[in-house]
Amino acid sequence: MNSDELDYQQMNGLDLAYLGDAVYEIYVRQHLLAQGITRPQQLQRQSKQYVSAKAHAALFALMEADDVLTEEEMRYFKRGRNANSHTKAKNTDVVSYRISTGFEALIGYLYASHQIERLETLVSWVFTQVEDGKTKANGTNKK
Repeated sequence: MNSDELDYQQMNGLDLAYLGDAVYEIYVRQHLLAQGITRPQQLQRQSKQYVSAKAHAALFALMEADDVLTEEEMRYFKRGRNANSHTKAKNTDVVSYRISTGFEALIGYLYASHQIERLETLVSWVFTQVEDGKTKANGTNKK
């Protein structure tokens, strides 16, 4: 293991979520720019459909309903969701915030374990759900 290699199996849920938040943000920003959105205000507004805690909670509900995650992925999601965070949820309820942390931990796990093809498949699935309006029921696609 080189000095930059992450031992994801030993990382706690919050560390995985920290990493996953950054990785996921890059995918979302790249996706929005590829759609031709260039104005910062519009980019910020559109990104909320993908990166807010409410969006993550809605997406996780869809993942459960569609049985998208493997047992191992669910284990890492739960590691993040159940982590004892000392920060408070902003603009959302505690449950959505914890689910969001689990979602980010899942992304961090896939990235740190070098499962890039699976990560990109999952991110693509997420983009489809958002763009098909399937997260609207949770108020994440307000226009």
